[in-house]
Amino acid sequence: MNEQSRSFKRAVARRVFAFELNEATHRLESGDKTIQVLLPTGEACSRIFFVGVLLDREETRPDSDFWRVRISDPTGVLRGFVGRFQPDALESLLKIEPPELVAVVSKIRLFEGERGTLITLRPENIVPVEREVRDYWVIETAKRTLERIENMRRGGEELVELAWQVYNPDLDSYEERVKEAVKTILDQHSAIEAARKEIEEEEEEQEGEEEEKEFEAEEPGEELEIPDLEDLEFEEEEWDLSDILGE
Repeated sequence: MNEQSRSFKRAVARRVFAFELNEATHRLESGDKTIQVLLPTGEACSRIFFVGVLLDREETRPDSDFWRVRISDPTGVLRGFVGRFQPDALESLLKIEPPELVAVVSKIRLFEGERGTLITLRPENIVPVEREVRDYWVIETAKRTLERIENMRRGGEELVELAWQVYNPDLDSYEERVKEAVKTILDQHSAIEAARKEIEEEEEEQEGEEEEKEFEAEEPGEELEIPDLEDLEFEEEEWDLSDILGE
């Protein structure tokens, strides 16, 4: 099979938090045209899978079909550009009104300017998602990041040694950022569940008052059957977060 007949295989889209990606400044030399960036946790990356809040979109010039976007996760904000060369992403973007939770598959680029090196996104796909998708992404990205951190501590690999030389990352600080991201999600769930329970209690109280009026003519001692409420609680154990939070 010759080179022209080989099927094209895209690079794996890595799960990376914004705080780490924003610290990536080193371009890796490659024999092909693929642009790869060395992550501070010692892995080559050319594409990412990211889930966060589309904060805003702004056309760089009127009628240019070239849009500047900002997308945030619990650790920071990523910036990117979407234009006519990403038709699927552009079509989706124009249908989304910020702020909105979105999932993004994107190439990454390094821009070297007067203020230093800046990482930017070139999204290939952007789609709106539910909060549960974002939460799952945070948990999975936390696991992948901690795996890379542990691999950095073991050392020995070529990219790992290069990352130590280029970035000399504070891995303890990285771990704390990962844990903070996970705790942010848990805190949000706790607040949502507290509000939900309050609403459910008020509804139960109202239903109880209505049923009391409806059945006040019933014989004494007859009990009312109240159906069990659907369990919508966020089950922490389902995520098995002990390995992330160190609990």
